[in-house]
Amino acid sequence: METNATTPENLNIFEKAENYTKTSLELVKLKTVSASADVLSTLVSKIAVGAVVAIFTMFLNVGISLWLGMLLGAYYYGFFAMALFYLLVALILHRNQHRWIKTPIGNLIISSILRDKDTDLK
Repeated sequence: METNATTPENLNIFEKAENYTKTSLELVKLKTVSASADVLSTLVSKIAVGAVVAIFTMFLNVGISLWLGMLLGAYYYGFFAMALFYLLVALILHRNQHRWIKTPIGNLIISSILRDKDTDLK
């Protein structure tokens, strides 16, 4: 005859397994919240800095355009010169986008992910 009775030792093991599962789930939740907060705070700070840099760049470009226009004899010539400059910059960036932008950013993301996994294991 087999007995299906659970002994106190079995209950203790089940309780420990249940507690371990709950604790592991809570740890995953906390790590997710921490990672989300880190990503969000980094994103917000970079957007704020980017907005200030964009405004600075815009005013700098308008100033340079007006100055060039004054030197060239008509203000719109300065704006045409700046537009030509940015067209050349765009063409150069487009030609070298994989080498200068895509590959370094991809490597940065991969190293960031792997660094996070390494710190989680310690």
